[in-house]
Amino acid sequence: MSFPLLTATAALPAIGAIATAAVPAPRRNAAKALALLFSLGTLALAIAVLVRFDPDGDRYQLTESHSWIKDFGVRYELGVDGIAVALIALTALLIPFIILAGWHDADPLETGSKRWRPTQGFFALILAVEAMVILSFEATDVFLFYIFFEAMLIPMYFLIGGFGDRAHEHGEKAAATQRSYAAVKFLLYNLVGGLIMLAAVIGLYVVAGNFSLTEIAEARANGSLDMATSTERWLFLGFFFAFAVKAPLWPLHTWLPNAMGESTAPVAVLITAVVDKVGTFAMLRFCLQLFPEASKWATPVVLVLAVISIIYGALLAVGQRDIKRLVAYASISHFGFIILGIFAMTSQGQSGATLYMVNHGISTAALMLVAGFLISRRGSRLIADYGGVQKVAPVLAGAFLIGGLATLSLPGLAPFVSEFLVLVGTFARYPVIGVIATFGIVLAALYTLVLYQRTMTGPVKPEVSAMPDLRARELVVVTPLIVLLIFLGVYPKPVTDIIDPAVKQTLSDVQKKDPQPEVEAAK
Repeated sequence: MSFPLLTATAALPAIGAIATAAVPAPRRNAAKALALLFSLGTLALAIAVLVRFDPDGDRYQLTESHSWIKDFGVRYELGVDGIAVALIALTALLIPFIILAGWHDADPLETGSKRWRPTQGFFALILAVEAMVILSFEATDVFLFYIFFEAMLIPMYFLIGGFGDRAHEHGEKAAATQRSYAAVKFLLYNLVGGLIMLAAVIGLYVVAGNFSLTEIAEARANGSLDMATSTERWLFLGFFFAFAVKAPLWPLHTWLPNAMGESTAPVAVLITAVVDKVGTFAMLRFCLQLFPEASKWATPVVLVLAVISIIYGALLAVGQRDIKRLVAYASISHFGFIILGIFAMTSQGQSGATLYMVNHGISTAALMLVAGFLISRRGSRLIADYGGVQKVAPVLAGAFLIGGLATLSLPGLAPFVSEFLVLVGTFARYPVIGVIATFGIVLAALYTLVLYQRTMTGPVKPEVSAMPDLRARELVVVTPLIVLLIFLGVYPKPVTDIIDPAVKQTLSDVQKKDPQPEVEAAK
């Protein structure tokens, strides 16, 4: 096609970021409206990508390729498979809700004689992150992917450190200290992972002579690129380490609770529902496709780490007294399920993992954004500061309950389908791992229901007695997410039809087939 649709989908939010940042300071409402308009335009282009994509067509579609750094073989190469299309659609869908939910989060405040938190910068940074995430999903040149994989850390650092949550039990000074600590920790963890990946990217170029994912994978498949076993394993480890930090996978996860806890709720959603998906997506696109033998070699260890993430994250979520940190540890558990499905090396597991990325993004957005509305009313993140909210704000409590039930994968809501597929796919090849992972579901029910009980039920605390229910803007944010959770819980076929062909091709990359049933079906 002549029109560069993939480039336009990533370029529009980047242009929007520049335009929003350039709006004069007194016109902050115009900056908000402009950012929302660009995010909706990006969503329209993402829908166009979705419509143009043929799940039964070529593996990578809507491709673009231009010479960039000719001397080093770096090209501006873009292309999408079914997995990338689903995640681009998720990203473009969530950003308008993130902007609407954070409509007043960056309004200037008076602190003594100083005015701070420039509104334009907040929304410009969100759009910048969107552009870089979309390009990461589209890039089929390894070096191009690496650039945006790392570049997105800069706007995220400022969103966490400069526009973080001010609700802190010890006051604004303590909140500022914690925000700075969380932002620096986020940056350092991901930079270390990125530097290790850079060494692996250079090593891949030395071995393969170029950075093109499609060319390297094709050369590996037809035998024209012979990579030594030890070399492949070292390169795999370099890529996987960076992706495991981003994902995040235990024990590289410790930055996430700090980052989500100290961010505003919309930025916390941006972190776990959008940015972190780049890590799990890259495991499918780069680790399995570029290093198939090393991926199989590392599978037993990765599965153990994934199960530890599932149980460890859920156990720590049970013991949390901070609402945001509880959701953060729950997300660590959910990412464990996603990685478990990827490395189960079955079609059900990988389809479930990809579907889980989409469903987790929607369910976490619903729960965290409603939690943000709750926290903004009370001015506290502590669970103990709430009680009886359902009696004074029943719509808010109902939305919170549905988001929580989706988090624990209740049948009829979207995450159940993906979690079920992951467990079925894992059990087919690794039954012991599959059985252990199911305990994560039990713990999810515990931390979700206890959270709801302590915050929403019981006697009404005086501090929440005058709490208003969800307002019109907040209902516009929450209602579509809840509708999607129910729709995809009942009818996930529109998503699975897109991702299943790409999953089958990924399995063929690692030369894996689904295990045959031990008992034949009755005739």
